Amino acid sequence: MVNLLHNPGVVAALALIIAMVLAAGLLHWVRSRREFGTDADRATYNALITMARASPPLRDGLQASSATAAAPHLRALLNCTAVALTNDESVMLAWDGEGQHHAEWVAEAALEALSTGRQQVRSQREMDCGRADCPIRAVIVSPLEVDGSIVGTFGVVSERPAAAGVMRATAEVARYVSSQLELAELDESRSRLAHAEVRALRAQISPHFIYNALTTISSFVRTDPEEARELLMEFAEFTRYSFRSTGEFTTLAEELNNIDRYLILEKARFGERLQVKLQIAPEVLPVVLPFLALQPLVENAVRHGLAGKPGGGTVSVIAEDSGADCVISVEDDGIGMDPDRLRDEMTDSHVTGAHVGLGNVHDRLRGAFGDECGLVVETAPGAGTKVSMKVPKFSRGVRAIAPPTPSPSRTQPPVSA
Repeated sequence: MVNLLHNPGVVAALALIIAMVLAAGLLHWVRSRREFGTDADRATYNALITMARASPPLRDGLQASSATAAAPHLRALLNCTAVALTNDESVMLAWDGEGQHHAEWVAEAALEALSTGRQQVRSQREMDCGRADCPIRAVIVSPLEVDGSIVGTFGVVSERPAAAGVMRATAEVARYVSSQLELAELDESRSRLAHAEVRALRAQISPHFIYNALTTISSFVRTDPEEARELLMEFAEFTRYSFRSTGEFTTLAEELNNIDRYLILEKARFGERLQVKLQIAPEVLPVVLPFLALQPLVENAVRHGLAGKPGGGTVSVIAEDSGADCVISVEDDGIGMDPDRLRDEMTDSHVTGAHVGLGNVHDRLRGAFGDECGLVVETAPGAGTKVSMKVPKFSRGVRAIAPPTPSPSRTQPPVSA
């Protein structure tokens, strides 16, 4: 049995998620209290609520719409006259509150904060707005930092002088905003990585399969034109699904549909040498899993397990209901291989493609559902290969995007009791 090595990036992301869960738990605890013993309790409660309201827009990144949505909550957090957010070029993204006639001093201080990386302060005596009754006593601007780079500024316009407490509070809120922007960057990086991994997987699959499929179809053009037409339609739908550009996730039903197309094309090539056994519990068809999570496993079973076995063999795809989880396995009775060699090939699979995409699928499963949901591979020389995965029936934040409507085809979701 082969268990793949842990992905450090996933571990770091999980640690961050755990910290967020603990913070959410604290917020729930505070909310659930009916009475507050002290003013400090009430202040803590209000601060947590306000921060929770500011977080969602900030998690969209630093842009005009998100800054505008977050600014009122940030101003409430500090109870100041106004707050302002700028980008890394000192362009004003949002202003909430009064005192906008002091915007030029905010912009000036923002430029200096961006260049020095330090908090900047403008006191009343440094700002001549031309209004004798102007209540503004200070402008304080702190840099916003993400991954060591300054990405913008957070400014406070205050009717209180720039005492140490006000400056410290502004810096702390700026640090909070920076932490939310870092989480937004992490989300974006994760999305880019997931898309890159799917592109890499497609690059591994396409050269091996497309040539053989087209060669098989061409062999039927003269002898059985109708079969060639049907196979060409299956090939078109297979590539349409495999190379779609939307969504990191799909449903088990959609993935099985695509596997059915793949196996129809391979059976046309191998004939009776390839037998297929499907055992799918109908209740798990809506389960969501990473896009192209099963097709590489079936391709490996055909390409590595059976293609080199005299007389061919059987590929079994089984999906079972297991309480809160769906357990899926792809098994062949082919030639098998040495587990140590498989471990080495899977470690390098992103580069060499020796066993198509197994490491890729393993990493994406664990990234979506946790370490316990990676691939488990059982194999030995002459004993065939079995690849299993456990997928939760429900996982927060994981959902499938409906695929494009396919053209009419002879494939249907392969379901058996």
